[in-house]
Amino acid sequence: MAGGDEMKAVVFRPQSQSLAVEDFAVPIPGPRQILIKVHAVALNTVDVMNVDHPIALQSMRVVGTDFAGVVTKVGDDLKHMSDTRVKVGARVAGFVQGANSANDRPGAYAEYVVSDYDLTWSVADNVPLENAATISMCGLTAAQGLFYRLGFPCPFYGTSTFGDIEEPVNVLIYGATTNVGLFAAQLVRIAEKTAGKKINLIGAASTSKHASLKESPFNYDVLVDYKEPDWPERVREATGGRGVMFAVDAVSVGATVAMVESTLSPLGRFAAYRTPAIGGFDMAALKIKPVVGPVWEGLGVEIGYHGVTLPANPEARRFAAAFFKYISNTSFLLPVPIRLMPGGMDEIISEGFAVLRNSSLTSGTGLDRKEAHLQPVSMEKLVYKI
Repeated sequence: MAGGDEMKAVVFRPQSQSLAVEDFAVPIPGPRQILIKVHAVALNTVDVMNVDHPIALQSMRVVGTDFAGVVTKVGDDLKHMSDTRVKVGARVAGFVQGANSANDRPGAYAEYVVSDYDLTWSVADNVPLENAATISMCGLTAAQGLFYRLGFPCPFYGTSTFGDIEEPVNVLIYGATTNVGLFAAQLVRIAEKTAGKKINLIGAASTSKHASLKESPFNYDVLVDYKEPDWPERVREATGGRGVMFAVDAVSVGATVAMVESTLSPLGRFAAYRTPAIGGFDMAALKIKPVVGPVWEGLGVEIGYHGVTLPANPEARRFAAAFFKYISNTSFLLPVPIRLMPGGMDEIISEGFAVLRNSSLTSGTGLDRKEAHLQPVSMEKLVYKI
């Protein structure tokens, strides 16, 4: 595709706070990169948060993170590779950074997106691209927290054992119905098979979702109602008083971090997915500090992120590439349930972002919820066809 070609994309102009579908140059794949015609995108809370509170003000950006589509062109250095992801016509999914960085990054809400080939994964023929679009960013986020940062037994990277930890291994996921939580539970069950030790999986979620979370592929052993103020005590009771050895705070906002920490055993470890500045919690007040890191580290590039410059992290990138290779052409991770939204790119702005702004993690806008597709989101992901 020639460098002068244009496509439609959701473009954010930070200085004027303008967000609109505009003409934008079709990206050209460089070394180790592929060009993908986007068929579907999934919406993430982080995308709307960093539009409402821009990280960078210096340039217009294509917005969006999660995508799935078909390869239309590959970098010259990839043409002789046998990897299925570098073949024109291959069905792939992946994630990019869009406006979630001070650095200029490509975004997913566009007719075409370019990505490093090994930061995409091959979508099996029986998986619709609309469903595949939900997996990449939140799946990698969950995997980073468990395997890369907490050292959980991993079938594709690092250790494959719990060592001498006593059975059952108590694991808590707070925010079990979030996208990260749904993938984390699946990965915990994969780790259980890898390590060969029984895991007592405990989840904190709304009681209305407990029945679904007890079913496959999550198979929670114990569920508590996060709305009950004494839920941490219920978690400790479920461990026989020993406390939790590993925990994931998939919400990581305000008091959730301290409450999750209160469920840990003295040797326990836990992962949070927001920094203290973004999540609004006091790190100094915690006896056991959470392991925190942004999913963007997996891109392996320098990141300007909320006033901090994170250097390129080659190991985090190797982990991300290993994760995407592991899930290629498999059913190891099931997509989260989707809400296929009507319309196209324009409706991402007018309706999709409005629904996310009314979620529990963002400020409300008084959206009229009379139509079914505008109802609050829980245990599902908004997806648009492009």
